[in-house]
Amino acid sequence: MNPDSSNGWVRTGQDGAVLTVTLDRPERLNSQTPKTWTALADIGRSLPDDVRVVVVRGSGRAFSAGLDRSLFDPTPGTEDGLGDIGRLPEEQAQERIREFQAGFRWLRSPGVVSIAAVQGHAIGAGAQLALACDLRVFTEDAALRLPEATLGLVPDLTGTSTLVELVGYSRALEICLTGRAVSAAEARVIGLANLVVPAADLDATVADLIAAITAVPVGASRATAALVRSAVRNDPAEQDAAERAAQVRRLRELVGGR
Repeated sequence: MNPDSSNGWVRTGQDGAVLTVTLDRPERLNSQTPKTWTALADIGRSLPDDVRVVVVRGSGRAFSAGLDRSLFDPTPGTEDGLGDIGRLPEEQAQERIREFQAGFRWLRSPGVVSIAAVQGHAIGAGAQLALACDLRVFTEDAALRLPEATLGLVPDLTGTSTLVELVGYSRALEICLTGRAVSAAEARVIGLANLVVPAADLDATVADLIAAITAVPVGASRATAALVRSAVRNDPAEQDAAERAAQVRRLRELVGGR
C-alpha cells in the first residue's frame, strides 16, 4: 500500500509468516483518522491464512500521538469529525464507533500473535492500538497516555477491556481518569510492556521475539494462544475443560488422528 490519506496512512508488508502494519504519517506523529481505522479493519478482514505474527509499528519518532486534531472540529460537515458523529441518531453513532473498533479488535484474532513495537508517544488512539496487541515492546523513551476523559470523552477503541486485563481494575481506572503518562519503566513494572529496550535495539528485539514465537509448531502455538486468551473470561472449571479439549486435539494430531 502507498502511505497516503486514501488508505489512512497505513502500509503493510509481509515476509513469510510475518505481516508488518505501519502507521506512516511521521510528520504528524502518526496521528489517526477514521480512514486509519477503516484501513486497519480491512487488513484484519483480508489477513492471509499463513500469517502467524502481526507487528504494528509507527514510522518516525512516535508510535502514534492519537487522534488527528481535525476530528475535534465541531463544525457541521467535518468529515468523520467527532461533532458529526455526536449529531447522528444514537444507533447510527454506535454503529459508526463499532466499525472503528473493528480496526483494533482483530489484532487478537485466532491464529495470530500481534506485537506492538512502541517508540516515543502512544497517546489516546495510539495507546489503544498498542493495547489491542497481544505483546508490547517499548523503547526506553516510550510513554503511553489515555487522555480521553480529560477531554470530555472516553476510551472507545477497545482499550478499557485490555487495560484492565493487563494492570487490574484500580490501576486502569487511575490511568484513564487522570490521563497521565505511563513511562516505559513503569509500563514494564505493571505489565503494560513485555520488554523495554534502547531505541537502537527495538528492531532486533522484535525480530528475536518473532523468531521465538514462530519456532513453536504452528498448531501448538495457535492452540496455546487461544487457551491463554480464553483464561481471561473463563471460570476455572471452564478453563480446565478448554485445556483438556485442546490437549486431546493436539495429541490426536501428533499420533496421526488415531
